[in-house]
Amino acid sequence: MVRDGYFYAFGLGVIAVLLWLLTQKVTLTSLPILLALCFLWFFRDPERIIPTEPGVIVSPADGVVTQSEWIETSSGSRLRLSIFLSVFDVHVNRAPVSGTVRAVEYREGEFMNAMSPTSAITNEQTLVVIDAGDYEISYKQIAGLLARRIICTVKVGDRVDRGQRVGMIKFGSRVDVLIPADAVPKVGLATHVRGGSTVLAVMPQPVAESTDAAAEVAS
Repeated sequence: MVRDGYFYAFGLGVIAVLLWLLTQKVTLTSLPILLALCFLWFFRDPERIIPTEPGVIVSPADGVVTQSEWIETSSGSRLRLSIFLSVFDVHVNRAPVSGTVRAVEYREGEFMNAMSPTSAITNEQTLVVIDAGDYEISYKQIAGLLARRIICTVKVGDRVDRGQRVGMIKFGSRVDVLIPADAVPKVGLATHVRGGSTVLAVMPQPVAESTDAAAEVAS
């Protein structure tokens, strides 16, 4: 459970008690109690099984893949996967790969529908770039129509592990992931993904030398 959920629930619980003391009406008292339960559910933070295979890039968020397109960046071609988070999804974000945080860039913006392609440019957002050693992965937390706060808990120089919690976006949003061109995609449009556990793509690994070749070198 994210700590914020307890704060919201506690405040609503206090309101419920006051309403009961003042009115003795179940209908009035039940509303803040239901809202408290909704906040506890929204701020849930379940444990996830993190894949350990080499080269795996996991989803940084829960939601549905709504866009998959190739774009050109200053670092070359990248596959951009856009993940839309509804209010029913877990909103805790996780690191897609292990590595060192090389950039964290926050930009103010609008709060348009996160399903819109232009939201990646116009909406409030935070870009995080992770150096995984032989390649870089970046993800972008994008505010949506209802989302009014982006939380990023990492800073430049931090070492993160694949699947590590790195922040959240409150109340509906979108997360874009930029994947290197040589990665092998494992998901497509309309795929429902889970942060930290669903494999989005796999980076090609060096081919191990055969036993015969190794023996020849040893001799």
